[in-house]
Amino acid sequence: MIVTLIVICEVGFWVLLAAGLATRYLLKMPRAGMALLLCEPLLEVVLLVVTALDLKNGGEPSWKHGLAALYIGYTVGHGHRTITWLDGHAAHRFGGAPPPVKPPRYGMARAEHEGKVWTGTLIAAAVATGLLQLAVWYVDDPSRTGPLQSWMYVAWRTAGIHGLIALTYTIWPKKAPAAEATSDREPVRVERR
Repeated sequence: MIVTLIVICEVGFWVLLAAGLATRYLLKMPRAGMALLLCEPLLEVVLLVVTALDLKNGGEPSWKHGLAALYIGYTVGHGHRTITWLDGHAAHRFGGAPPPVKPPRYGMARAEHEGKVWTGTLIAAAVATGLLQLAVWYVDDPSRTGPLQSWMYVAWRTAGIHGLIALTYTIWPKKAPAAEATSDREPVRVERR
């Protein structure tokens, strides 16, 4: 049941997002669109409540509960950035706004951007770990909480791998190709005779 609910929450996330953006920009109802977008966190609350009720009713702690915690953590850590990114594109495409600023592609600016994205992953891991730890305390049976604790390691292992990838942008900053570097310079004027 929990896995089905995770799938429903994920589909619901995208349906609410599409409905909110369509209401905002196609129907020209920004307040109603914002109200739909603000309903997004309710999906995670429903998932959290159902997961807690499942454990309360004697459900065996398993990978499903861990996956639910990671899903909620990911939504907390990266959901706002995802919605903001899509809102910027919808505003440009349907609302006449200027194109959204693309993330930097080169140098330390790219490293800083990757660091901010990694911060979202750290937040996701911290939220997932907090929820899993609460579940461990709630179950209060070390012989049954192994699957929950193993998901904590998954969360931090994922954050560590992402952190290493983000760190590579700082250690080895990506350089702009020569063609792009020269196109940024002033054009050379050639006199014709």
